[in-house]
Amino acid sequence: MSVAAAAAKKAIPRTNNGAGAFVLQCRKMVFNYCEHWGSNKGMVEYIKKDLVKFAQENPQVEIVVQPRPGRHPIVRGLYLNGRDKVICTRNLNTAEIANKVALLRDSSGEKLKLLAKKPVISTTESVRGIWSPFHTNPHTI
Repeated sequence: MSVAAAAAKKAIPRTNNGAGAFVLQCRKMVFNYCEHWGSNKGMVEYIKKDLVKFAQENPQVEIVVQPRPGRHPIVRGLYLNGRDKVICTRNLNTAEIANKVALLRDSSGEKLKLLAKKPVISTTESVRGIWSPFHTNPHTI
C-alpha cells in the first residue's frame, strides 16, 4: 500500500455502527412572547438572560424570537422529520423554561407512542396452532 493510499484511508471517516456521528434532530426553536401580559414574565426574563447562553451552547439549532401580542408564551421546536412540538410556558419561571427548552432540544420529533399496547410480532408459528371456534365444542349432526 502506498503512502498516499494510507493517508487517504486515514482521512476518510469510518462509521462505527452509528456511533461515528450524531445529528441533533431539532433544527429550529421559535420563542413567542408578549411584553405586556403577566404570564409572559418568566419567558421575557429567559430571553433576556439565558437564551444567548443556550444559543452559544447549541450552534446547530436555529433560534428565532418573535413577539406574539396578547397571547401566552410558547416554545416551538421544529425537527428534521418535518414535525413540530409546541410547549406553553405560561407562568413558568426561568429554570422551568430552561427544562422545557432542553426537553424540546433533546426530543426526536416523533409522535408519542404507547409502549404498553405494543402488538406482538413473531416470525414463528404458535405451538398450539391457529385457533378456530370449531376446536372447542365439536358439533354433532
